[in-house]
Amino acid sequence: MAIPFTYTLRSLFTRKLTVALTILGIALVVFVFAAVLMLAYGVEKTLKSTGYTENVIALRKGSENELTSGVDRDLANTLLALPHIAKDPATGRPVATKEVVTIINLLKFSSNDMGNVTVRGVNQEAMLMRPVVKVVDGKMFSEGSHEVIVGRNIQKRFQGAQLGQSIKISGDSWTIVGVFESGGTGFESEIWGDVELVMGSLNRLGAFSSVTMRLQDNNAFEDFKATLETDNRLQTLKVEREQEYYDRQSRFMAIFIRILGLVITIGFSAGAVIGAMITMYAAVANRTVEIGTLRALGFRRRSIMFAFLMESVLLATIGGVMGLVIASGLQFFTISTMNFGTFVELAFNFSLSPEISIYSLLFSLAMGLVGGFLPAARAARLDILSALRAS
Repeated sequence: MAIPFTYTLRSLFTRKLTVALTILGIALVVFVFAAVLMLAYGVEKTLKSTGYTENVIALRKGSENELTSGVDRDLANTLLALPHIAKDPATGRPVATKEVVTIINLLKFSSNDMGNVTVRGVNQEAMLMRPVVKVVDGKMFSEGSHEVIVGRNIQKRFQGAQLGQSIKISGDSWTIVGVFESGGTGFESEIWGDVELVMGSLNRLGAFSSVTMRLQDNNAFEDFKATLETDNRLQTLKVEREQEYYDRQSRFMAIFIRILGLVITIGFSAGAVIGAMITMYAAVANRTVEIGTLRALGFRRRSIMFAFLMESVLLATIGGVMGLVIASGLQFFTISTMNFGTFVELAFNFSLSPEISIYSLLFSLAMGLVGGFLPAARAARLDILSALRAS
């Protein structure tokens, strides 16, 4: 015979203070757990959305990112002459952008410390290939001029990166003529200028960092990749889809955040489990006579154990939902940190997904089960006569 669920529910309200403290403890742990997962997912989402599946990026073999890559100018021209590359109907030029990437230091508003900022030299075709990038203040930089546009996150977080001001790139002065947004992608943490002039400032006229292009047939990527591997002129290059490239850039940082966060969460969860256990042991001690009465009425030991275990799980569920609701509010905040893959500043949002919600609730249920098992087992083992005599 099973004990009615209403009995378990009513029992929670007999110990308001200890129940409230237990719920708050579990809510705190779930909040931290969800926040860590949201942080890691936010990094992955920001960088993965930076790339387009339609675009293909070419780097030098052996390089992990654009900062360590070099694509010779003649090699880039040979690459773009291949028949696989799409052509712009209006101009007849390849739908591609030869780019150079470097890092400059700017002062942060928040801490007055130096931060590494990505400067990307691009062709005008970069805007065509990445339609999510939109100049929202000012204008697009002019080719052949020392003008740059800055991402919205750079404008908000760094001194001297506002419209009309100037920045230094390898000693040359560049005027900020526009601010752009890109739908929350990693490009909003960059500064863009004319590729040829950026290369000139860097005294790097012979090689680009990367070449990003669009194929005539998006499904012909493997054929395009095989062509590079068999062409002796292009065997020093490697290609991958742009979205996969940025996804790979986020992997190390996301793993680091998860591991560090989970270590911290495990420490917190031990405290929450102990709190739940103390609460349930107190419940058993205060309801010894009730337990004896239930046993005398014919309720089995397993029914007693299940009722107390359900009480602990219910506490954990309430705390888990509360912690998850609080964590969901983090989505309205944007934070900036160093991308360990490229050592530059990256701004991103906490991001909540259905998987994170499920994992967080399962984690709270696990705490409830672990914290409630021993007290529930003790309640089930109480002798009927001894329990009734406790009155």
